[in-house]
Amino acid sequence: MLKKQTVWLLTMLSLMIVLSVYYIISPTSEDLAYIDDGQAESEETSTIGEEGEDTLETEVDDITNLGKDELFTTIRMEIQDERSMKKGRLTDIVSSASTNTDEKEQALRDIDVLDELSTKETILEEQIVGSTGYEDVLVRSDGNKVHVHVKADQLSETEVVNIMQMVRDEFGDITAEVNFQPTGE
Repeated sequence: MLKKQTVWLLTMLSLMIVLSVYYIISPTSEDLAYIDDGQAESEETSTIGEEGEDTLETEVDDITNLGKDELFTTIRMEIQDERSMKKGRLTDIVSSASTNTDEKEQALRDIDVLDELSTKETILEEQIVGSTGYEDVLVRSDGNKVHVHVKADQLSETEVVNIMQMVRDEFGDITAEVNFQPTGE
């Protein structure tokens, strides 16, 4: 029987090979993504502080189009792979005979936190797409901040505030950053 680490390594190597072949046979280099770090359009966004106060900041990362849904899908896969690795390590701690009870309980709590985080992100993505009709939405949480990327040509201040309220409803008092990716239509 293969160890989890070996299976994970084979999965990552397979993914690398598939992506490499895709980019090699891709007809143009226009399908590649990059973050426009100096020439991004500014958009007023609201940041919800830890005390619940709203402050305005101008910060939007304009992500160049990578096919229709490939960029968001790729990022989702990377996040899922990273969390799967963390859960695998935590599961190893739980199943280890040399680990004490407190460490096992902490590992189980950490697994629950990862699962809850993934669930909240998925619920929020579906809620935003369902209520606004955007083509795609990507929600990422890094513990102290929630990043929401919307596939839309532009976002009004009202749309940003509505999305930020949805983030607050799902995650509680946490800093939220709302960005958009042009659809390229």
